[in-house]
Amino acid sequence: MTSTPDAPLGSRIIDDKSPICVPFILERLTQYRKQNPDTQRPFVVGINGVQGVGKTTLVQTLYETLQDREGLETLVVSIDDFYLTHADQTALAAAHPDNALVQVRGEPGTHDTPLLASFFDAVLAGQPAHVPEYDKAAFAGKGDRAAPTPTNPGRLVNGPEQRPLQVVIVEGWCVAFRAVAPAAVEAKWQQSGASPDTKLSSKLHTHKLGHLLLVNERLAAYDAALTNHIDALIHLDAEHTPYVYDWRREQEAALRRARGTGMTDEQVEQFVDAYYPAYELFADGVRKGIFPQVEGKPGRQLRLVVGKDRRVKETIEL
Repeated sequence: MTSTPDAPLGSRIIDDKSPICVPFILERLTQYRKQNPDTQRPFVVGINGVQGVGKTTLVQTLYETLQDREGLETLVVSIDDFYLTHADQTALAAAHPDNALVQVRGEPGTHDTPLLASFFDAVLAGQPAHVPEYDKAAFAGKGDRAAPTPTNPGRLVNGPEQRPLQVVIVEGWCVAFRAVAPAAVEAKWQQSGASPDTKLSSKLHTHKLGHLLLVNERLAAYDAALTNHIDALIHLDAEHTPYVYDWRREQEAALRRARGTGMTDEQVEQFVDAYYPAYELFADGVRKGIFPQVEGKPGRQLRLVVGKDRRVKETIEL
């Protein structure tokens, strides 16, 4: 089917990624089991990608393939479901009233890292755990975590009548981001405002250095909570990061057609602007690889570089 700009967004996202990613996951899972023959710990796959790159399409296919075809009990979780509660996010914003990066959910530091840590500790130990759920529509779009109730405590995994998990997929735009040295943050911040060209392409100079350092400091807690648990990583990397603006505009246009509501182009730009500094600061670290490379052993990270049409242009194992 020939796609057009007015076609539903799903018909314009080509899944040329799962045929590459499925063998990668299965091969790394086999290697993991050989190295850990007695473990009952599930295999953790991280999926990182900018908004609009096609994570949802890929994750759905991976889940169906692993769960249904391969018979592997698989859980998919999104880092978005671990955002702070509305009350905690409001308190964070009030504590840093002039820091635009933490006024709304999004940047590292606006997730509940203790919850993230306790959830993964339980799941990886084979203990029962309820998967949190975040309602992005609550409080007029500001969002809030859905509160469990006696009749609806949330989705349970590793329950007494359930098969133990074998694979956990955790996806999100900042999954596997690692904090960098404060001096590196300062160097990128200074470079951002050094010339008219960098001012046009970078958002770092629009924020105070101390505000960026706060995000970097908060990100350090994600290592123990999540990143250090990842056994294999798939990185959906845009050939040019600014594509995220166009992709988000497409998503919102599709929402407007389907539901009659969605962000305007101006609102999209403001929305993506809030996330963009993290791409500038931390995406290079993911591109270089988050795992130490071991000579003679296959890499545990797969980087798919995609063009503006979201098609894979290059595949790199790290």
